[in-house]
Amino acid sequence: MSSSGSMPPDSAAAAPLSARPLRRITVLSGGVGGARFLQGLLHGLANGSVPGGTPETEVTVIANTADDWWIHGLKVCPDLDTVMYTLGDGIDHDRGWGRRDETWSAKTELEAYGVEPTWFGLGDRDIATHLVRTQMLEAGYPLSAVTEALCRRWQPGVRLLPMSDDRVETHIAVADPESPSGRRVVHFQEYWVRMHAAVPAEAVLVVGQEEATPAPGVLEAIAEADLVLLPPSNPVVSVGTILGVPGVRDAVRATAAPVVGLSPIVGGDHVRGMAAQVLASIGVEVSASAVGAHFGARSAGGVLDGWLVDERDADQVAPLERAGLRARAVPLMMTDLDATAAMAAAAVALAGSVTA
Repeated sequence: MSSSGSMPPDSAAAAPLSARPLRRITVLSGGVGGARFLQGLLHGLANGSVPGGTPETEVTVIANTADDWWIHGLKVCPDLDTVMYTLGDGIDHDRGWGRRDETWSAKTELEAYGVEPTWFGLGDRDIATHLVRTQMLEAGYPLSAVTEALCRRWQPGVRLLPMSDDRVETHIAVADPESPSGRRVVHFQEYWVRMHAAVPAEAVLVVGQEEATPAPGVLEAIAEADLVLLPPSNPVVSVGTILGVPGVRDAVRATAAPVVGLSPIVGGDHVRGMAAQVLASIGVEVSASAVGAHFGARSAGGVLDGWLVDERDADQVAPLERAGLRARAVPLMMTDLDATAAMAAAAVALAGSVTA
């Protein structure tokens, strides 16, 4: 028995990955951080640096869709598009989102007409994606089928699934002295893009989540995986919202595959994004060990078997292992493809040490 304790009673024991080929990997991903990790994972599979993996290893990505919203009559899915563009070599690498070589004529014209919101810009090339998506949705196709169709152009090298075909949207409560309640609620995009997450998040509200169902293929991808990975995406408004779709957390708990996560918190702060703000809103300390404990060990009702922290957080490994999580400290900065592939390899190696 490993230090991670016994596996949950409703899941099968996971055999060491070193004893079998790595045929299927399922990743629960947000946008920029998840997409960059996936680049490194695919790079490592292609060059043989991921233990047990090959270029033929099937990677399925279950992407967060709670950041989605409608703007100017168009359905925008930021995390789906960021993964699709990044892996399809169309992303703007400097921004980390949107299309490369973008122009902004439509945004400028909308501003000239005084059309709000002016703080959220859709690039001219990016608009084409949203037009196609919106037309297909209005024709009756579910988001999963629309995503599959869009990926035929981009060929991302993974099977990309939305977490749900249902409408789920994250809203953030912030202080507002002029409101009778003392707070107001804004869409996630307004909090992130217009407000730059510069004010404290008092609460995270995921509208429609309780009524949502997993998109076709989501539960099967988790159940049939040889390895399930939680990349260094936001633990609350990316990975957290995926796990919050009814049935997904139970599927992760029940899978026979090892489940390993990589900390998005390095040295007591997020590397990019707003993890610190939203962790504070749910009462979780901004540290690698606290996020690992937030996800929890499967042996104690959580979703993880293993948790990678950065080298500078090595002192947090022992407390994590006492909490039932196999943990290891490795470099977690995605500075280039090789460094990111090494992170993926470390996750696979840690999964291989999770024995029944």
